[in-house]
Amino acid sequence: MSEKGHRLATAAFFDLDHTVLNESSSALWARYLHRQGRMGLRGLARLAWWTLQYRLAIIDMNAVVHRLVADMRGQSEPEMIEECDRWCEEMVIPHIAPLARARIEQHLAKGHIVALLTASSIYAGRPIARHLGLGDNAICTRLEVEDGVFTGRCVEPVCYGEGKLYWARLFAEEHGIDLASSYFYSDSYTDLAMLEAVGHPVAVNPDPRLRRHARRRGWPVERFY
Repeated sequence: MSEKGHRLATAAFFDLDHTVLNESSSALWARYLHRQGRMGLRGLARLAWWTLQYRLAIIDMNAVVHRLVADMRGQSEPEMIEECDRWCEEMVIPHIAPLARARIEQHLAKGHIVALLTASSIYAGRPIARHLGLGDNAICTRLEVEDGVFTGRCVEPVCYGEGKLYWARLFAEEHGIDLASSYFYSDSYTDLAMLEAVGHPVAVNPDPRLRRHARRRGWPVERFY
């Protein structure tokens, strides 16, 4: 109950890569750029290495994100929004796991607030959330914009690890959500802070470290694909 005596809402938060999607959104974006001749084999190899580090939960995601965002300095935000909407429709929607979609619909049917919670940028997360019927409930890494162009900096903290919990708590405060009664679905041990913060953590297609931890804690382990 809140201080005013109103019952707080229950939410269901869903990680994106390898949870809602059966693929990495960054890998899909790289393929999109490669198909257009805007990313070479070296870029694809670098991304594959980062993806492996992520699955092993050993990546320095903050450093990776800051490096990528710095490269976007001077680019147009409206153009990025348009391109990401097109990319999402062409390459991302087909990779939404049917069981993830079904679980989201179950939570919506119960009257829960459902939101994506991902380290991906808002330009990737928002069109996916809208497609899933979640409106703008996409809690993502945000990029600093001035006069319609990217500055090359993030709005801190990056929505990853402890930063993901920071933004989720802010979202919960804004929407009157009780994290203790809420759910979080994730594949990654790097999301441990958020998994520990909710009353109903669920390991989905978990990486090895999260699988071991979930078994020790008695958390549900599910497969969406």
